[in-house]
Amino acid sequence: MRIGKLLFALTTIGVLAVLSDGPVVAGNATANLSVSTTVSANCTISTAAVAFPAYDPIVTNASVNDDGTGSVTITCTKGTAATIGLGLGANVSGSQMRMKDATTDYLNYALYQDSGRATVWGNSGAGLLSPVAAPDKNPRTFTVYGRIPSAQDVPAGSYTDTVVATVNF
Repeated sequence: MRIGKLLFALTTIGVLAVLSDGPVVAGNATANLSVSTTVSANCTISTAAVAFPAYDPIVTNASVNDDGTGSVTITCTKGTAATIGLGLGANVSGSQMRMKDATTDYLNYALYQDSGRATVWGNSGAGLLSPVAAPDKNPRTFTVYGRIPSAQDVPAGSYTDTVVATVNF
């Protein structure tokens, strides 16, 4: 008789397990998690020196300007509008850019936005280069066109200047 009662108990447990609604769980709940950030407008700037050929005031550059090129590269956040300015240099006199030798001698020059050297590159107004807004985050390089005017009577030597390039955004 004991086996009968045991079988009856096991059968009852089996039937109850089959008739139940499913597994027993502790419960659950959900919630939404917000995620956000802000993308800032940002730009960086770098330069490559304006390289002029050697200036020869006696023969080559007695009547021909000495032209050279360099570059300014900016990298901006996509869609950022920026302007690029070039200062007047460390040896400026009025608005005339000048390179200086190791003593007190100066060699005049100018920097331009265009290959025809018609638009002087400056730090304000029409002198600012205003490229289109950044189409993507890739670097964009802009040529700086330099000119040392002909017929300058200067002594032999090494002439240099430092110009500050600025990206405004």
